[in-house]
Amino acid sequence: MYEPSGHRLTPVDPDVPQRMTRLRELGLGQGPDGELDALARDLAETARQIVGSEHPPFAMVNFVTDQQYLAGLYAPSVPGADPAGAVELGREVPLDHGYCPHVVVRRKALVLDDVCDYPRFAGNPVVDKLGIRTYAGAPLIDRTGTVLGTICIIDREPRPWGHPGLNLIKERAADLMQLVRRREGLPG
Repeated sequence: MYEPSGHRLTPVDPDVPQRMTRLRELGLGQGPDGELDALARDLAETARQIVGSEHPPFAMVNFVTDQQYLAGLYAPSVPGADPAGAVELGREVPLDHGYCPHVVVRRKALVLDDVCDYPRFAGNPVVDKLGIRTYAGAPLIDRTGTVLGTICIIDREPRPWGHPGLNLIKERAADLMQLVRRREGLPG
């Protein structure tokens, strides 16, 4: 059984070998993907409209193996923000950073309006290192039943996602899996 190192609250994920094989078959998670970056940008803008924010949140398509790989990434610059407080997101993220590994193991969407309201999630390194305060993510489950990763939104301010945010993230996960099917040459 695969046991990730790092943060003690990172869930044990026995499906990593199967997921790695499936991602290789699909050619996903090998590098940045312009189409997935565009999808993440669109997700961030739609999420911004839902919560009525001035600036869009971060959005990503994350394939989870023995690390997290952000094949699709939108990281906005915040006008007027102090450059010293800027958030730099790379494409590779340790398993103990963030909430996507929980979504993958649960196989269900997870919405946290304010991560600090949940003791299990408040101690995650992204809270202190990046100032992350909100998360909405859904699993990417392919036609074989394999959870490939997640599509998610994060931000540095608490956000009242509610049902509109949950519905948005689940709809975008379904849209993304249709894209994967088309890339496989299967009908959408």
